[in-house]
Amino acid sequence: MGVAVVAILAGCTDAQLRGFLPEAEGVTNHTDRVIGLWTTSWIVLLAVGIITWGLIIWAAVVYRRRKGQTGLPVQLRYNMPIEIFYTIVPLILVLGFFAFTARDQAEIEKPVDPDYKITVYGKRWAWDFQYDTSNTYKQSIQTQVDASGNIIEDSIPTLYLPVNKKIEIDIKSRDVIHSFWVIEFLYKKDMIPAKTNHMYFTPLKEGVYQGKCAELCGEYHSLMLFKVAVVSQDEYDAQMQKLKDAGNTGEIGEDLNANTNLPGNGTSTTNVEG
Repeated sequence: MGVAVVAILAGCTDAQLRGFLPEAEGVTNHTDRVIGLWTTSWIVLLAVGIITWGLIIWAAVVYRRRKGQTGLPVQLRYNMPIEIFYTIVPLILVLGFFAFTARDQAEIEKPVDPDYKITVYGKRWAWDFQYDTSNTYKQSIQTQVDASGNIIEDSIPTLYLPVNKKIEIDIKSRDVIHSFWVIEFLYKKDMIPAKTNHMYFTPLKEGVYQGKCAELCGEYHSLMLFKVAVVSQDEYDAQMQKLKDAGNTGEIGEDLNANTNLPGNGTSTTNVEG
């Protein structure tokens, strides 16, 4: 059975083993780590699945009722070696998955001394990008659609990041729970009212990457889109200068928050999404 598993996996390409992951190798300093964890997990789980399916089929064939047999087969109360096996092996697998996941998560979540710090506010149903280090900001409205219901690309807001620079993003919500998800970065973080979450990474490849809210947040959740443009330092500086020239300097802060159900407001503290 083990030989069969190896033979099957040997015929799979790296892309096939990744399953539904996007082409994200080397996009940030963390994506290869995520891909490695994902791919290894699928290999282990596929091997376990094939062995399990094989044992089920084997038992069904070998212990099937033969012609002329009547009554019940010999009944066993327990089989100690088998019970030890199916207790210890799953425990080892679970502990292994936990150990490797904890190792990679600790590395991904490790705070850095950032070259650039940015605050992203999620709001129904758009985004505010505050470039703290550059002392400027960009506000947006929800993505627009034309008369046919097609998304107008120019209405999707863009977050600019300089390539090969250490980035810290503080993630906040102005109203309900949202989720900041850059698809090709293979990572997302919830935006919780009255709480600040953080992301630390270094973008390594220039390009434009798709982002969206990954938490159902109300009527126009599907239009809560954004883009991330990883650009050269010169292009990043030019974009910051454009914002400054437009008068978007300083901080937009918490004044625009629309929370009415947080502690201290005299109402329920239960968050309602949508």
